[in-house]
Amino acid sequence: MKKIGILNQEISAVIAGMGHMDTVVIADAGLPIPDETQRIDLALTGGVPGFLETLLVVLEELQVEKAIIAEEMVNTSPEMYKPAQEILKEVPIVKVSHEEFKLQTRSARAVIRTGEFTPYANIILVAGVVF
Repeated sequence: MKKIGILNQEISAVIAGMGHMDTVVIADAGLPIPDETQRIDLALTGGVPGFLETLLVVLEELQVEKAIIAEEMVNTSPEMYKPAQEILKEVPIVKVSHEEFKLQTRSARAVIRTGEFTPYANIILVAGVVF
């Protein structure tokens, strides 16, 4: 049994297989997930697991070069945006329209669906390199 890091087999495998510039999405419960994109559904009930706690766990294992959010998140859900900004520290955050965000999810390696019920609590993480 794995004793550290991400225990979810699908998330662990996606991160282990990512290369530079590949993307993974952490999504709220309502983000539409394209049929062509792998869905990793963690949602148990409203708020469980949450967006921020899922982001924290993924960042323990994934080297992130930049993050992409819907610009609507900044004003509509500042209770998610501000902590996400703090969690990401020096990682640049690119803001795009929600429509553009949804288009970009099509090329992601996977969408990790949380139980988050906060509007626009979605982020695309762009893999960096550790060297």
